[in-house]
Amino acid sequence: MNFVECHEEPIHIPGYIQSFGYLIGIDVESHSITFFSKNIRDIFTIENTDELFDKKIADFPESFKSIIESDIYNSLSQFTKRENETYFDKIVIGGKGYHFSVFKSKTNIFLEFEAVLENPNKKISNKYDNFYIIDDAQEIWEQLLNTLSSIINYDRMMVYKFMMDGSGKVIAERRNENMESYLGLHYPESDIPRQARELYLKKRKRIFSNVHAETVPLLSKSQETIDLTYSASRGMSPIHGQYIKNSNASSSFSISIIIDDHLWGLVTCQNPDPKHIDLEDRVQAGIFTALASNAYSSFRSKNELNYRLELNDKSSQLKTEFLKHNSLFDSLIENKAEIKKLPEADGLAIMADDHIITEGNTPDYKTIERISQWAHENTEENIYVSRSFLKDHGKELDLDENAAGIAIYFVERSKKNVLIWFRKEFDEHINWAGNPEKQISVVKENGEEKQMVSPRTSFHTFTENIKGNSRRWNSRNIAALQAVRDLILETSHKNYNTIKRLNDELKKVNEELDSFSYTISHDLGTPLTVMKLNAQMLLKSLTDGSEKSKNKINSIIEEIDNMAEMMHDVLQLSRAKHSEIQLENLSTVRTIEKISENAKITFDSPKSEIIIKECPNVLADKTLLHQVFLNIINNAIKYSSQQETPKVEIEGTEDGDMIIYRISDNGIGIPEENKHKCLRFSTGWIMQRNLKEME
Repeated sequence: MNFVECHEEPIHIPGYIQSFGYLIGIDVESHSITFFSKNIRDIFTIENTDELFDKKIADFPESFKSIIESDIYNSLSQFTKRENETYFDKIVIGGKGYHFSVFKSKTNIFLEFEAVLENPNKKISNKYDNFYIIDDAQEIWEQLLNTLSSIINYDRMMVYKFMMDGSGKVIAERRNENMESYLGLHYPESDIPRQARELYLKKRKRIFSNVHAETVPLLSKSQETIDLTYSASRGMSPIHGQYIKNSNASSSFSISIIIDDHLWGLVTCQNPDPKHIDLEDRVQAGIFTALASNAYSSFRSKNELNYRLELNDKSSQLKTEFLKHNSLFDSLIENKAEIKKLPEADGLAIMADDHIITEGNTPDYKTIERISQWAHENTEENIYVSRSFLKDHGKELDLDENAAGIAIYFVERSKKNVLIWFRKEFDEHINWAGNPEKQISVVKENGEEKQMVSPRTSFHTFTENIKGNSRRWNSRNIAALQAVRDLILETSHKNYNTIKRLNDELKKVNEELDSFSYTISHDLGTPLTVMKLNAQMLLKSLTDGSEKSKNKINSIIEEIDNMAEMMHDVLQLSRAKHSEIQLENLSTVRTIEKISENAKITFDSPKSEIIIKECPNVLADKTLLHQVFLNIINNAIKYSSQQETPKVEIEGTEDGDMIIYRISDNGIGIPEENKHKCLRFSTGWIMQRNLKEME
């Protein structure tokens, strides 16, 4: 006899659909019919359904006229490019309106139909706009249920939140007076097992109109199992059907609450009588649920940001206190009260250099030593957290109620320096909707007996008392532990010495660089002077007819003067630790012309066409300005010189308090994949005219 766990039940391939739906499957490539629900003959005039296999919808123009005339059907190739994306239309079959849905799943295109159901009681207000101005999580979900009640109006509507272990809890509820309240009740993981949660993430709206109705089998020539994951009319599993019956309901409707791409919870609705919701109303309910989910996500993110800012502020204050002491151990002891408080612990133990210092409610020293020894032998991570430490290791380590929950940070494992936060035992009571223990029953399937988990027959409140646990360490508590860890790493004596050593080395390098700059700038003065004198002598020795040569020599003398001025600036910079940039109103046109002509000679590009347009004055440092233009113009001429007709264009424009110079060329440019490595994507830059702006 086989045993089937809830999470093993293949609920996505039941082999049948619910009675409100009609389904036809066609092959993605050939568009030939591969399967259909047995009840399609109820709405389409087909004498022999066996004739449908391997034929196309178009082969039956009379029977499927309404489908063939649909815009969706005539655009199947366009509408079914993406997997599991559903498109909707309304068609008339036999004088009656039907919703027509089309989606692609794997190798099949699904054509799904259900009758249009008018809802005269539907009332939509503008209250959904309030989702984003509500500053309370509970109120968001209550507002959602109030909004949905005007659309679907089930007798019981609940917001069900999933816990970390897969179990769930009803956190909001709206119900008629004749319905029992489930608010605050917990449900075990087996009530909505893993594969069901996976389907809720894929198919976000799920309706069971009538759990007592007969199911409709799917007919397939190849007898293949059809994956109905995305079908709105997918039949329910026998176990789930019995579960709904046991809860005294005949109909249910669920909408997934998706937050950060995870299944956070469900809107779960139940009705004691059969109830079908029109497709448009189900879609609208899904939209309102998505709005509420986004509002909750935004609310949570805002709160988390505020907490992080507050934590950063507390960490900064604590860091200031830490730096007042010469050793980490002294810093920890002097600030132990605040360190205990950050992760909301009841007690703290500081273990360092064979000393134990405590704060608040902690076990005795011998117990703390046993816990530390256990942690060194049984954990590998630098931070270890448990809320069930007393329950799991109480007898082994002879623990008391003060060590129900612990959090450990290993400051330095080799020296057994650790911080241990403690939480007292929390008297925990969980109210379950019925006894959460699994019941096993025997069922027959295809002639084979199987043991399966039986759905609970009672949902009356069952209270479980749990011992040995503390309050949960939540994400904020973990963030606080990490903040303490980061603080210790930043301010520990060991790290301080490392930083001091690096700063001393940097200071030494800077001093050597200053010395080198002074030596180079000073010693280069002599050869520059000799070069200038020789150039001047050469100029005087030329005859009157050598005008071209004179111009070249004058250009050499001018560049020597520029170089001497640069060396002077370097010398001045090396003499000052905090040198200020000397700003002055400079004309740029002559500088640009000189640099451009020299670059044409340097890069042997006499054909380069250099177009110099408007050159407004700028407020800048003369040396630095020259260097900026030199770098950019040289590059422009260098890389454009490889073109047949090299061209460089230089233009300055005024924009308020800004002067913008743009240098463009027709060179090879920067490859697209390397642009992210550049500080600027163009050869333009901005220079301030206003001194106050620059400062």
